[in-house]
Amino acid sequence: MPSRMDPLSLEVVELIGTVVGRYYEEYDRAAAEHALTGAQARVLGLLALEPMPMRQIAQKLKCEPSNITGIVDRLEVRGLVERRPDPDDRRVKLAAPTPEGLATATHLRDSLNFAREPLAELTTEERTVLRDLLRRMLG
Repeated sequence: MPSRMDPLSLEVVELIGTVVGRYYEEYDRAAAEHALTGAQARVLGLLALEPMPMRQIAQKLKCEPSNITGIVDRLEVRGLVERRPDPDDRRVKLAAPTPEGLATATHLRDSLNFAREPLAELTTEERTVLRDLLRRMLG
């Protein structure tokens, strides 16, 4: 029989869930302002960091590569993403943001106040401790 989670751990898990839920709600609202789905906005934001193959995008977002292909297709039709050959392996295609895609990703990131406002309430030392604890939790 599995042991019950202690009340403090349960509260921490619930708070993490609330933070994640609020993040996705705000991300979806910001995405909608650009006529994007939340998933499209997350893919675009990821690609703004670096071009990558569909399989890597799927791994980072924890979903099926076929889902990513459809999302990239729709972003490509909108002129926000393009496919290009990987310079290291020309058999592989990379999804990469266009200049308009980069500008949209930047605007999306800048419009997310959820993390900025609550984190501003924490000191630099507190944000550093939070970051280090989250890194430790994630291994």
